[in-house]
Amino acid sequence: MANGVEGSKRKRASAGEKPAKRRRSPSDESEDPNAKILLMEQGILESKKNYNNIAILLQTAGEYENGEPESMLAAVALCRIFVRLLAQGSLIAKKSLSEKELVVVSWLRDQLSQYKSLLLRLLSEEEVAVTALTLSMRLLKAEGESLYDKEEYFFPTTFIESIVKAILLSDNEDVRRAFIEEFAEQYDDIRYFTFKSVKNLVRSLVQEEANGLFDRVFDLICALDGVPESADDLEDFYVPKPSKKNHSLRSANQHKKQGQEAWLALMGVINTKDERKRLLDIISTTIAPWFTKPELLADFLTNCYDTGGSMSLLALSGVFYLIQVRNLDYPSFYPKLYSLLDRDILHSKHRSRFFRLLDTFLASTHLPAALVASFLKRLSRLTLNAPPSAIVFVIPWIYNTLKRHPTCTYMLHRVIKDPEVKQRIQDHGFTDPFLPEERDPMETEAIESCLWELVQLQSHYHPNVATVAKVMSNQFTKQSYNMEDFLDHSYASLLEAELGKDVKKAPVIEFQIPKRVFLPQDEPDAAPDSLLVKLWDFGTPT
Repeated sequence: MANGVEGSKRKRASAGEKPAKRRRSPSDESEDPNAKILLMEQGILESKKNYNNIAILLQTAGEYENGEPESMLAAVALCRIFVRLLAQGSLIAKKSLSEKELVVVSWLRDQLSQYKSLLLRLLSEEEVAVTALTLSMRLLKAEGESLYDKEEYFFPTTFIESIVKAILLSDNEDVRRAFIEEFAEQYDDIRYFTFKSVKNLVRSLVQEEANGLFDRVFDLICALDGVPESADDLEDFYVPKPSKKNHSLRSANQHKKQGQEAWLALMGVINTKDERKRLLDIISTTIAPWFTKPELLADFLTNCYDTGGSMSLLALSGVFYLIQVRNLDYPSFYPKLYSLLDRDILHSKHRSRFFRLLDTFLASTHLPAALVASFLKRLSRLTLNAPPSAIVFVIPWIYNTLKRHPTCTYMLHRVIKDPEVKQRIQDHGFTDPFLPEERDPMETEAIESCLWELVQLQSHYHPNVATVAKVMSNQFTKQSYNMEDFLDHSYASLLEAELGKDVKKAPVIEFQIPKRVFLPQDEPDAAPDSLLVKLWDFGTPT
C-alpha cells in the first residue's frame, strides 16, 4: 500500500481513442477460402513444386454444383494459371526435356483437359455460363498463341467444336448471344471454325434427338451474315493468323464454302414445314450469299417452289435471286409464277410480299406482251371475288404494269372494227376469249381479251374501291403509283380510315320516319305509308 500502487489507477480509454486493430495472422488467411485460392495460384506460378495444388483447385472448381461459393474463383484462378503455363511453353513436350520433365508435361496436359471439360459443363449452368464461355475462349486464345508456328498454322479446332456443341445443347439464350456478339461476329477465324463445327456436329446431334436443335443452330449461323468478298475483308483474327497467304483461312472463297456447308447441313435435317419456311424467309438475303455453288441451293429452292401454296410464295425471292444474280436456268419460272395467281393469293397473309416480288419479276420491258397480258387479265378476274383491301392495291399495280408495258394498254378499250364480229356479238352476245384454265401464260389468249372486270369494280359497294377503279377510265397522266401506299391495307385499316373522317352532314337513314310499325297512322284519312299496310289490316280483332 505504501509503495503507491493503490494510487496509480488504470486510465479508461477515452471516447476519441479507438482500440488498435488486431493484425491478421497467417492462420487467419489460411482459413479464408478465397485468400487460400489466391495463395495457391501464386505458389503454382512461382514454383513447380506447387503444381499438385492444380488438382486441388480443379476439385474446388468442380464443386459448383454443390453450391460452393469459391468454386468460380478457383475456375478463374485456373484459367490464369494455364494461360501463364501455356505462354511459358510448359505444356509442350520438347526433345530436350528429361523423362521426369516429360511426365510433368503429360500430367499438366491431363489437368488442362480436365479443366476444359469442367468449363464445358459449366456452360450448361445458367448463372455462370457466360463466365465459363469467357474463360473457355481466353484459354482457346492462349492455346492457339502458344502453339503458333510461322511454318505450320495451328488452331484448337477440337476445343472450339466442343464449345459450339455445348452452346447448341444449352437452353441458355444469354451464352449463345454472348458467343455470337463477342466472338463469332467479331473475329473471322472464330466465324470460320464455328461454321466448320456446325457442319460436323449437326448430324450427330440430330441422332441424339436434341430438342430445339434446329432453332438453336438456325439462330447461331443466321447471325453470321458478314460475307467476305475478298481477302482484304479478312482482317480480324482471334488467334494469330497464318503467315502463308495461300492458307485457306485467308481465302474469302474458303470462308464462303464453310458457310455453305453449314447451311447445307442444316437443310439436311429439316423435319417440318415451319423449319423450311424459316429458311425461305432469309434465303436470298442471308443464306444465298454464302453459296459458291448456287446449283446446290437450286434443288432446295425448286423443290419448295414446286410444292405450291405459301411454300411457293416464300421460295419466290430465292429462285429469282438465282436466276437474276447467279444465272440459273429455270424455264418454267413464269408458268409456275402464273399458277400461283389463284383465288387464295389475295387472301394470303403473304400477299404484300408476293406483289412486291411480282412487280420485280414483270419489270423487264423485254417480256412478251402475251405473257404480261395473262398476268393482267388473271388478276383482273380475281379482283371480282377479292376483299376490298386487296383490290385497292391490285388496281394501282395494274396501272403501273400497263404504263411499263404500253403494248397491253389496248386491253382497256378494244374497238371492234370487223362488221361481222360486231354483228355476231349483237346476235349471240360477247364471249371472252380468255382461257382461265390454261396453265401456260403464253397460251391464254388474254392479249385478245379486255379488262372489263375493272369497269365492274367502278360499281363496287366499297366507295374507296369504286374511286380507285375509276382511275382506269381516266387518261394515264400519272407516271406511276407508289405501291407501298397500298400494299399494307386491310379491313381494319380501311375501317379506321372511314371512322377517322369528319362527317359534315348526317347521313339520311329514312325519308320519313313512321310513328308506328305495321299500324295505321294517327289520322284516319292518312295514306298508308307501306305496301304491307295497304295489303293487310292490322286492326284490333273483334
